[in-house]
Amino acid sequence: MGYFDYSETDVHTIDYQHFLLDSPSPYHAADLVAQRLVDAGFTRQDETEPWNASPGGHVMVRGGAVAAWVVPTSVTEQTGFRIVGAHTDSPVFHVKPSLTSSTADGWGQIDVEVYGGMMWNSWLDRELAVAGRLMMKDGRQVLVRTGALARIPQLAIHLDRGVNPEGLKLDPQKHLHPVWTVDNSEANFMAEVAKYAGVNVKDIVSHDLILIPQQGPATFGESGQFFAAGQQDNLSSVHAALTAFERLTKAGTPTDGDVRIFMCFNHEEIGSATREGAAGPILQTVLERTAYALNRDADGVARMFAASSCISADAAHSVHPNYAEYHDPATHPVMGRGPVLKINANQRYATDGEGIALWHRACAAAGVPSQDFVSNNAMPCGSTIGPITATRLGILTVDVGVGLLSMHSAREMSHVNDLIGMSKALEAYWLGA
Repeated sequence: MGYFDYSETDVHTIDYQHFLLDSPSPYHAADLVAQRLVDAGFTRQDETEPWNASPGGHVMVRGGAVAAWVVPTSVTEQTGFRIVGAHTDSPVFHVKPSLTSSTADGWGQIDVEVYGGMMWNSWLDRELAVAGRLMMKDGRQVLVRTGALARIPQLAIHLDRGVNPEGLKLDPQKHLHPVWTVDNSEANFMAEVAKYAGVNVKDIVSHDLILIPQQGPATFGESGQFFAAGQQDNLSSVHAALTAFERLTKAGTPTDGDVRIFMCFNHEEIGSATREGAAGPILQTVLERTAYALNRDADGVARMFAASSCISADAAHSVHPNYAEYHDPATHPVMGRGPVLKINANQRYATDGEGIALWHRACAAAGVPSQDFVSNNAMPCGSTIGPITATRLGILTVDVGVGLLSMHSAREMSHVNDLIGMSKALEAYWLGA
């Protein structure tokens, strides 16, 4: 099975499964993280209210982003921040303002826009649900998740004989257009969504809605060691950090050490340049307001930043059994053998020698194995919130993640031991390793 016993992985895997089911959109994920931390004893922070940096845990939600911080009972001149950053969003379809359209043959379709770098073909022939938030006339925001409402049917092979030898070719505007009804000109998409939300459609003034696969998460494999689900990039990191925070909370408020920060951004998949994203001010706001509430002046804030570090926890690439040549020939991280340290000389990942040492200390303290990922020189890698955070704040940052296969597919694959291994390593980091 791997480097943890069955009971430990079973408990963590079941919780991860429920977390994914309850987090169909970034708004759901942020709300769920906040609610679980409040249930654990954290205090909810309103951004418009004076900032609370009293000893103990605090949590704040901004749209699809959530930030939490734990202040020790004793704060000294040497206190800094220990930050774990992740993101709540994944490549999905966003519902356009037009909502729906129809064809000359009577098909009713949901109008969608591609969000992020998704693997288009993986979304074909899957039943799709709608999730997100509704803004109401009275100022409320209502979260919603429907049952299966739509599907993108693929053209039959009889009408596309070259699809296998020549490859599938898709036009995102023409061919990624989900069907949701036929021969019903009275069908009202928003009324259907309102029914699931338990609200009056006339009270909805705007929305942020996405389409997601209806199929739920599941384990498979010889010992049930593999985990299949959408949105594991990057809810795998969100859940790992959340469960680490919850375990630390059970031990009580720390007496000393750094302020622990858990930051889940939104919009990483589209570049992070939003008010909820890593390129925006949200993390800096949380850090500075916490420092000021701890009676630091401007120089004191800068000193706290200088004493700080950040683990950027995002999904990583496991070597693919059928495409091993796409990896660096000397570096083959395999899922199930531990979380992955992500390294790139061009700083597409923020990892450097100091960060490597920091990560190895955390893994050693947690008893968790670690692997390296470095790109094949002919295959440039993507990037993360890591370089953005390091650039914005000047804080030592290291990039890590759980190894996945089928990254950015509608249904990604991970290993259950890596999920709990990541959580234990993050817990050790927050403890001061």
